[in-house]
Amino acid sequence: MMTFNLAGKTALITGGASGIGFTAARIMARSGAKVAINYLPDDPRGAQALAELRAEGLEAIGAPGDLSDPVQADAMVKQAAADLGRLDLLVNNAGTPGVKKPIPVKDLESISEELWQTILNVNLMSVFRCSKAAAESLKASGGAIVNTASIAGFGSIASTIAYSASKAGVINLTKNLAHALAPEVRVNAVAPGSVESSWAIEWSDERRDSTIAATPLKRWCTPDDVAELIVYLGFAGSMITGQTVIIDGGISI
Repeated sequence: MMTFNLAGKTALITGGASGIGFTAARIMARSGAKVAINYLPDDPRGAQALAELRAEGLEAIGAPGDLSDPVQADAMVKQAAADLGRLDLLVNNAGTPGVKKPIPVKDLESISEELWQTILNVNLMSVFRCSKAAAESLKASGGAIVNTASIAGFGSIASTIAYSASKAGVINLTKNLAHALAPEVRVNAVAPGSVESSWAIEWSDERRDSTIAATPLKRWCTPDDVAELIVYLGFAGSMITGQTVIIDGGISI
């Protein structure tokens, strides 16, 4: 796992109790940063993630809150920034596929209004809510935002067409937030392909094998792969803003 020199830096990671979010938090904490991990208030993985980081002697605090609720999202970000003492990086990583198994792209009948509302509220609206709430603190520190998008946002077929649309929205929102918060704050996004994670959709063995076969680097991304890119965009790349960086082993080329 790559490490950086992040002594004195702080970061808030939404959806930080598992997968890409937790891995990014761990890299940052091991690199000397103080991190705040956001998770749903009733998610036991939050306490487990904090305990794991603290067992290594790392600086980590909890920032529970349901980002689908605008009031909770705003309060969570502002409290986390206060608890950290400053805010250098916001990672908008929280998201949901809304389903456990993929819905074929032609099966429009299975895409409900409720599914659309859930996915857009969590995957897209929470990015705006948290960015808006963090804007003042990030401007004060000359910080950055990194959003988790997906190659699905560029038109790849994902678990559902609603998920793909939500990630397309994140890519567009990243560009607009980069304009809105410049010059003090840089805003970028990462767009992973398939990721080896506990959050993953239950893909069939056939689809998994065919995806790997079609990927030039012949494997799925790991959380470490994506997390390292998030940390780089957050704390380096001082002239990079408004960009969505694809990290998919080359499958989209």
